[in-house]
Amino acid sequence: MTTVRHILEEKGHRVWSLHPSDKVYDAIKMMADKDVGSLVVLDGSRIAGIVTERHYARNVFLKGRASPQTRVDEIMERNVVCVAPDQSIEDCMALMTTKRVRHLPVIEHGELLGIVSIGDLVKSIISDREFVIEQLEHYIRGSGR
Repeated sequence: MTTVRHILEEKGHRVWSLHPSDKVYDAIKMMADKDVGSLVVLDGSRIAGIVTERHYARNVFLKGRASPQTRVDEIMERNVVCVAPDQSIEDCMALMTTKRVRHLPVIEHGELLGIVSIGDLVKSIISDREFVIEQLEHYIRGSGR
């Protein structure tokens, strides 16, 4: 069973973050520069929220607000759905579906270890399935002798 820990070991533990008082413009620029779809909002070492491209689109752009004047804490999601590193990929997919989120910060003993996205989970599931198929093909070829 593949866990979140396995994904973080492969992709790394890097988390891009900002402060609640930072401007939305800076958040969008960071997302573009780092090629990510979300940023964790940290107040010290505590997770205060998460901000995504979707938050920007719905709460700034569509409402005609100005991103250089709008603070991140005005649009961020405060009820952040987090997972533990030993949770399975399947559990995370179910959680993302139920909670309608695409990014899950990974927390262990109160420490932010990383973040996984829906893309990370899909990539892992595909890799697991390809491995099983290869093993079955090898088994079938070996037993036909």
